[in-house]
Amino acid sequence: MDSIRVLITDDHQLFRDGLKALLLSAPDTEVVGEAATGAEAIQLAAESQPDVVLMDLQMPDMDGIEATRRIIQATPHINILMVTMFEDDQSVFAAMRAGARGYVLKGAKHDQMLRAIRAVSSGEAIFSPSIAARMINFFAASRAAAGDPASISQEIFSDLTDREREILTLIARGESNAAIADALTISVKTVRNHVSNIFNKLQVADRVQAAIRAREAGLR
Repeated sequence: MDSIRVLITDDHQLFRDGLKALLLSAPDTEVVGEAATGAEAIQLAAESQPDVVLMDLQMPDMDGIEATRRIIQATPHINILMVTMFEDDQSVFAAMRAGARGYVLKGAKHDQMLRAIRAVSSGEAIFSPSIAARMINFFAASRAAAGDPASISQEIFSDLTDREREILTLIARGESNAAIADALTISVKTVRNHVSNIFNKLQVADRVQAAIRAREAGLR
């Protein structure tokens, strides 16, 4: 199996060294570069074409949000995982709008960090538990404030195919792309394509929002 190529971006050498040691200890990851600034991250991402960029939020020359935006604009296939101490709503949603696929706090355990890197590399979205809970509450409150979500959901869900509904039900249960592929006896690539179509039809950005829509529509 090909290893996951990772670019580490953080302005603190000590933290970069810790991440590098962790990645070197894992058999399925390799470090293709280290950046101390947002500008360096943009340049190295273009040169090394990593599978995943671990992106700090605050850096001297350019913050991680802007660096993420520029990397995604230039190379949309690169997946970015924010690794930061900040867990406020503004930072989280700014990162998601910029194109980040996940948001993990720097206090995450080693196995959680590796799991997040693997998930993001396969195209999944992932968040630290506290971040995920906050996002679910935020979107649930937004839907309630906007009016009756059930009637809105029914119109949108009518566009889904039977297979997409099946996959959405599994997403709502918290299943990963790999688990869905095993359950339905299809390839992970096929699952990813279906998930992308579901996101587009439901007008959502990630699995958390899709799961909320599914629950609103009564899918379990």
